[in-house]
Order: sequence, then structure tokens, then C-alpha cells
Amino acid sequence: MKLLPAAMCIFLFTAFSVSSQSFITETGYAEFTSSVPLHEFTGKSSHLTGMIDFDEELIDFYLDLETLDTGNSRRDRDMYNTLNVDEYPFAEFTGWLDTDFDLDSDEMQHVTVTGDFTIHGITREMTIEGTLQKLGDEIRIEAEWVHDMTDHDIEPPGILFYRVRDEMDVRIEATKTKRLNDQIVFNLP
Repeated sequence: MKLLPAAMCIFLFTAFSVSSQSFITETGYAEFTSSVPLHEFTGKSSHLTGMIDFDEELIDFYLDLETLDTGNSRRDRDMYNTLNVDEYPFAEFTGWLDTDFDLDSDEMQHVTVTGDFTIHGITREMTIEGTLQKLGDEIRIEAEWVHDMTDHDIEPPGILFYRVRDEMDVRIEATKTKRLNDQIVFNLP
């Protein structure tokens, strides 16, 4: 694992005033699914880092794009080149809860967040729907959406008339542990 994500994690948690109603993780799961004609592939990472602060209604996630793995080293290399990870190594979403979340309920709750998604050096506002569920001192988050790469000036690679489709299905999952006594506690999803 690189040192830069941990440094960014420290920056994120010091840049935002982390309250008693804050939950954090650095081992969330992210995946995207895309396709070319007659073939579908998925990139996966277990290095999604983020926080939710219910006092501020703030949500922030980022992912080191070089942790994405499609199971094919050549495809990974092409993906890293397409995303220009040397210049833009991270994808990040920073936003706010549009819906209320009841911290006293253990029921799964549907939520909507609106914020800025940055990848490839381009930021676009987007709204994402997902679920949050309190599990003791933890919060489980899940979300899925369709994302168009061309919104971020990413040209999907291709050969002749075979080209990776512009849209990809994105899914994230994370279990966030409550911050206790000024110590950051992480939990595996």
C-alpha cells in the first residue's frame, strides 16, 4: 500500500472537524463494471477510504485508482493510462446528505447525497442514492449508480470499432466505525 493514501486520510480527517457523530473507514469496497461488445469486465478495490459526519451531514470518499484490479494486468495498465493515474491518482466524492438519517434506528434507511465527484482532474456535481444502516457503533453504507466517463473527458479505449462503453456501473460498500476518544478506528467491511 502506498503512503500517499494514508497521508490523504490524515489530511481529510484534520481538514474536517470530526465530531462525535463521525464514522470512518479505509477498507471500503469499490467496483466498476464496464464492457466492450460481447465482453464484460469488473475492476475492484478494497481501499475505498471515507467518512460520514452526521453533525455536519458531510460525506467524503476517495479511492487510489491504482488499487483497482480487473484481473488482467494488460487491461489494468490500459485502464491506468486511460485514467492518467500518474497525473490524477485519485477519484473523490465530497457531498452532503439530502435526506435525514435516524441514528437511533437499526433499520436500513434509503438516503440521497449530492456533491462533487472528481476524477481525471474534472469535477462534476452528482446525486447518488444508497442505503445506510446503523449496526451498533458502525454504519454500513451501500450505493450503486451509472457513471459516464465522458463527463470527465475520459476517452474510453478501443480498437477499430470495438470500444469500451462510455457508461460504467459503479458500486460501493463500506462499514464505517465511530471515531472514539480522538482515536481513529477502522473496521473491515
